[in-house]
Amino acid sequence: MTKELFLNDSYEKTCDAQVLSIDGDKVVLDQTVFYPTGGGQECDTGQLIQEGNSFEVFQVKRAGGKIIHFIKNAARLKMGEVTAKVDWERRWGLMRHHSLLHVLGAVVYKKYGALCTGNKIYPHRARIDFNHLHDLSDDQYEEIVSETNHIIKESHPIKYEWLSRRKAENRPGLVKTVVNLLPPTVTQIRIVKIDSVDEQACGGTHVANTKEIGEMKLVKVSSKGKNNKRLEVELTSS
Repeated sequence: MTKELFLNDSYEKTCDAQVLSIDGDKVVLDQTVFYPTGGGQECDTGQLIQEGNSFEVFQVKRAGGKIIHFIKNAARLKMGEVTAKVDWERRWGLMRHHSLLHVLGAVVYKKYGALCTGNKIYPHRARIDFNHLHDLSDDQYEEIVSETNHIIKESHPIKYEWLSRRKAENRPGLVKTVVNLLPPTVTQIRIVKIDSVDEQACGGTHVANTKEIGEMKLVKVSSKGKNNKRLEVELTSS
């Protein structure tokens, strides 16, 4: 089992690790700072460094209960110690956009009772889908953007908490959508709490304070079935 350092500290850029296995271009480490694709968030990329040699990590996935690092020129990598280093600029963009979607989702839920049914988070943009969100006017969408940006500028701390599944399922104010979709084998739930704004079960990487997100711009709204809307957004500053 690989220790997932990103779960407790999204700002940790590097770590020393032991190579547990090498299978072609697939490498497993005993611990990692690399976030694997999941929860709508793209994976980290970066490097493994060993004895002065650098190996590009171009993809990271979960498979068979393991975190798999896909490495270029892996034939030159050996068992033993490596230094794992994420592409920080990419991670920073992913963190900001993921935290943005939590704030945006909270605003839309509070105003219209619509829940997030899916999202995709990239380093420079993101999208989020909502169910039961009827057609809104331009002014209503402007209000959503304005309220989201206002909350961001209020500098709310973003913190993590671990709860048992039972407590998470019974916690007042916690939107249970993600919790209910998790397999029964998941008994400990990581909660991302944005002050009084939002609480969500989430395994992604986030900034420590909403002020680090920047300013949101709504790029496009499209329909994804009856009363289902997709909002495409990007950040104009940090």
